[in-house]
Amino acid sequence: MNRIVQCVPNFSEGRDLDKIEKIIDPFRGKEGVKLLDYSRDADHNRLVVTVVGEPEPLKKAVLQAIGIAIKEIDMTKHQGQHPRMGAVDVIPFIPIRNVTEEEAKELAAQVAEAAAEQYGLPIFLYEKSASDPGRENLAKIRKGQFEGMFEKLKEEEWKPDFGPQTPHPTAGVTAVGARMPLVAYNVNLDTNSLEIANRIAKNVRHLSGGLRYCKGIGIELEDRGIVQVSMNMTDFTKTALYRVFELIKIEAKRYGVNVVGSEVIGLLPMEALIDTAVYYLGIEDFSMEQILESRIME
Repeated sequence: MNRIVQCVPNFSEGRDLDKIEKIIDPFRGKEGVKLLDYSRDADHNRLVVTVVGEPEPLKKAVLQAIGIAIKEIDMTKHQGQHPRMGAVDVIPFIPIRNVTEEEAKELAAQVAEAAAEQYGLPIFLYEKSASDPGRENLAKIRKGQFEGMFEKLKEEEWKPDFGPQTPHPTAGVTAVGARMPLVAYNVNLDTNSLEIANRIAKNVRHLSGGLRYCKGIGIELEDRGIVQVSMNMTDFTKTALYRVFELIKIEAKRYGVNVVGSEVIGLLPMEALIDTAVYYLGIEDFSMEQILESRIME
């Protein structure tokens, strides 16, 4: 593949393995498309797929997966810890190799327009593709979630960029856009208090006065009896993972709570972890050129 775009579609299904396999299938065995990873979470009731490909075959595979998800997922029956507004909740496109940000934006717009036309799906363009600055932030678009979209879309301010001005009855609403790589990063706490997790999330996320390029909410992990601060780090080169990890530890102490671990959802750039390792090991004058794998791939 000479031109590579990454796509990380999020689907609102993390429990039914049969449905998950059907949704993932369009990304398997296709020329010009490679499925890198998929991660499902039963508590979040969410599936995150990471796929790369050349623009045109990737577009076809994504559209096929959207159609299957709409058929298989009924949002009127969906319950989960993660905020969501549609069966296909969000579809970001990330330029990786020989593809510009403008080309990624064009690909996102093509997919959005085609999905709206084929499936009667209202679609908002977000992040770098946003038609209005007020639509850049996904959390702002998704506010109200699936249940609130039926009233929200009646407002002229929230007229979708593509598709009807009413949610799909069972598939809701979708956001599509181009963005830079982000890291889905969660930090687990040794408490079952969702209130504490939400307070900590409020203090670390940028929207509430916390760290730039950090979005966060509190989530319950019912199967483990604990809670977590669930985050999207939208630019790890400017707000490093170690910085948010240390801030969460500081905030947790206020409530007599400890950090018991963290997790990364899906794939992430190697540099995000190297940066954190360099910080904790105190390595001086380190360069990515010292990474063996980086030299091999040159």
